[in-house]
Formats: sequence, C-alpha cells, structure tokens
Amino acid sequence: MQLTIYYTKDDLYLIKQIDAKAERERRSKSSVILSILEEYFERNKRLGEILVDLGKISEEKLQQALELQKKEGGTRTLGQILLSKRWITEHDLERALLLQDKSSHKK
Repeated sequence: MQLTIYYTKDDLYLIKQIDAKAERERRSKSSVILSILEEYFERNKRLGEILVDLGKISEEKLQQALELQKKEGGTRTLGQILLSKRWITEHDLERALLLQDKSSHKK
C-alpha cells in the first residue's frame, strides 16, 4: 500500500525530525512514521486492548481470558493466560508489551 503525505513549510521541522530519527535508528522514514502513529494510537491502553487492535485476538477471546483471570483470583497475568490458550505467540506478547511500555514512559 502506498500513502502520500502532503505538508507545508510550517511542517518542515517535523519532516526534519523524522529524517533525523530515521538516520539515527537506521530505519526508513515510513517505518519511523508508522511507529510514531502506532505509539500514539496505543497510548494509555491495556495489554488486551493492544492485542485486539493488533488483530492478534478477538474481543471475545479477550473477555474469556479476563473472566478466567478473575476466576483464578489474578494468580496469572493476562499474557500468561493467552499464551497457555495458544491464542497469541510469544512474539505477539512481546510486541504488545513493548508498545504498552513505550506508551507508559510518555506520560
């Protein structure tokens, strides 16, 4: 998919910041922009909400896992429950936790 971004002279400072971040991190500009957008949209969300947004679990499975967690008295984390059910992978959990952690540091 291709996306075109139009900007004015007033926005040039943002483009320069994206260029600098991309160079520092050795990433493409589009990758930097997408990571910034991802962080913005996932800010202040809980782990389950992030996993739903990422398309890794359904809202229904999230609710089932939360109910199970409640029945167990919170002895296991949501991530542990979702992994044990094989509804997500370790990679899915790591990515969601990374997004959650990035968002919590920006508060």
